[in-house]
Amino acid sequence: MSKQSAQKSSDARVIAQNRRARHDYFIEETFEAGLVLQGWEVKALRAGKANLSDSYVLLKNGEAWLLGSTITPLSLASSHVVCDATRTRKLLLKQRELSTLYGKINRQGYTAVALSLYWKGAWSKVSLGVAKGKKEHDKRESIKDREWQVAKARLLKSR
Repeated sequence: MSKQSAQKSSDARVIAQNRRARHDYFIEETFEAGLVLQGWEVKALRAGKANLSDSYVLLKNGEAWLLGSTITPLSLASSHVVCDATRTRKLLLKQRELSTLYGKINRQGYTAVALSLYWKGAWSKVSLGVAKGKKEHDKRESIKDREWQVAKARLLKSR
């Protein structure tokens, strides 16, 4: 059992994270989605050329789309391929997950943001978070809590 859990942790390699999302939103629920990518995008992801800041999920016609993410093409990309770094990418989710996302976003006022982009085996996956926006005083409070946790760890370490 421990061998399997160790394999899973080494299996998921993070390509990019959206650190801004945890600062700006309260993350209520997370989903894992696949991505529809072109060949040059896979090569760029293997080189770590991805950025998820300002990315979000749009639900349209019963499908989920990732907007605002950037995958920078490699300089060695083919000359006959048109590389659009910020193109809209389709997300692969199960129908039940899509209906849950649709209900939360349209009826309950949540938003869906991309939290991280990672490899799971040979497949690239996106971790999506269903989130509510934080107010300015909430952000200050979370910064205070984080600083207190660091100070507390220092105090316990010094003993």
